[in-house]
Parts: sequence; C-alpha cells; structure tokens
Amino acid sequence: MSETVRVIRGERESAYLVAEEREDGSLLLVPAQSDVVAVRAGAGDAPAAVAPASVVPTTEAILDVDGLSVAYGDQLAVSDLSFQIRRGEIFGFLGPNGAGKTSTLSAIEGLVKPRSGAVLLDGIEVRSHPMQAKARMGVQLQATSFQAELTITQIVRLYAGLYGVELSAQQISENLKEIGLGAEADKRFKQLSGGQQQRLSLYVAVVHSPLLLLLDEPTAGLDPQSRRQLWTRIQSIRQGGGSILLTTHSMEEAQAVCDRVAIIDHGVLLTADTPARLIEKHREDPKVRAVAHGEVTLEDVFIGLTGSEIRE
Repeated sequence: MSETVRVIRGERESAYLVAEEREDGSLLLVPAQSDVVAVRAGAGDAPAAVAPASVVPTTEAILDVDGLSVAYGDQLAVSDLSFQIRRGEIFGFLGPNGAGKTSTLSAIEGLVKPRSGAVLLDGIEVRSHPMQAKARMGVQLQATSFQAELTITQIVRLYAGLYGVELSAQQISENLKEIGLGAEADKRFKQLSGGQQQRLSLYVAVVHSPLLLLLDEPTAGLDPQSRRQLWTRIQSIRQGGGSILLTTHSMEEAQAVCDRVAIIDHGVLLTADTPARLIEKHREDPKVRAVAHGEVTLEDVFIGLTGSEIRE
C-alpha cells in the first residue's frame, strides 16, 4: 500500500506510509522518507517545514519515538524527544542520572502514559496496541529477580509459556548449554552467580525472538569475562536480525559496541550519531577539550556536553 497518513500532535505533523493493514484492523506504519515536522504558523500563513536534527528519517526503523514528552505532575522528565532505531542496530541511549532515560524506556515499554508524542514499534503504536507491541519486544533490567526457589529449567519453561512459546526439555537443555548454563539447569535461581543470573535474564528476554531488545545497564557489576560473554550473546542476537536499545554508564563500552548513540540530559536530546562522528563533531568544542586527557573519547564528549558535576 502507498497511502500516506499524516499524524498531527499539537503543533507537530509527521508523515507515515501505510505498509500493511492487518486483520485486527491495526496499521503497520513506516516513516515516510520525506518525513518532516511542520510547525504551524498563524492563520492564513503557510506552514514552515523543518527537518529536525534529532530525527533520522528512514523506512528501516524498528522503533520510532516521535515528539515524546513524559511528566510526573508538574515535573517534566522528557521533553519533545524524537529518535529512531534501525533494524539490526545496536543503539546506545546515554545520559547522567536523572536525565530521563528510565522515563523514556518506561514509555517505550508502555509502563507510563506520555503527556504527548508517540512510540511506534514495528509500525505499531505502543499505547493503542500494547499487547501487540510488547509481543515484539524483550526487556532485560539491570537487576532481574526471578522466583528464588525455582530451578533454571522451571523459570525458562514458565516464561516461555507466558509468551506462548513451546519448548521441549531437549530444546531447553540445548539452549542452556549454548549460553553456558547447561550444568546449572537444575540449580535454583538463588544459587546462581551474578553473571549466571544475567545470562539467564538475557535468555528469558529473547525466548520469544523479539524484534527489539531493551537492555538497562546489562553489564553493571559483571566481571570482565562475564561482560565479554554477555556481549558475545548480544552480538549474536543482532546478527539474527534483532535490534538493541541499551543504556550504559560505560562510555568505553558504548563506543566499542554501539552503531549509534544518543546523549540525553534534562529530558532533552543533545546529539545523536555514530560514536566516531560524535567525537569528530565535538573534537574542538572548548568544553570537550577542557575535560579531555589526550585523544578525545566518547566519554570526553559526554562529559563536555552534560557537565562534570556528580548527579544523584
């Protein structure tokens, strides 16, 4: 289908192409290549079309966050945030404590109701079709607590069943061996080390083969060996066609593994690009040069843009 739908939210107007009309009546929308934000002028004036730097127009987007604002009472946590994640991309979402990362992730997951804006996952509006959207995403939190007395095998069978995935005992055994937990199949969750718990958590998050995987500080507290093993698993997920949105406080990690990164502070998107381009773009910024020790790194760019003060 080639029908174009224009979505108006407040003073923002975005264009989407209808790629598919599904049996349940929902529409699969993809951003039009000429997608722009039109700022409405006064009555009788022609609207001025502006292509914002925060949006990367592409029909290859698996996630499209458009004009997202999240508030808690009078406190605005996220303000008019827009970005896209491409299919098969590892996208780093970076920011200091309190920058708005968790509120953004919560809106993507459908856990909070935005004040304005929209989140499209695989063309599905998360608020309008929450079950369809959640079926297409997997979530691994920084600390995941499963039922302490259940064995690994029981946990896998339980959560696979919740997603409607049927796994035989042999499949579970083979999958656990693949992630290095074959010998722990009959251990209770509480008996696992931190690294083993993270590996199990990641496996459960992708047991239904989601199109988008959300990772919140996935390697926090892990030793170097466990961290490398976790990233090997994440790379294999990407190679299988999955997309990853991750938050991390490790700029070195983000620079090494992310295809693109976005830096957010005070609920506002400051910049987004590949790590190499961000470094090149801000290399001569006086604030970045002031904190750099030798060759400019992504961490120098991050601190230069967000400040050196410690956040609670």
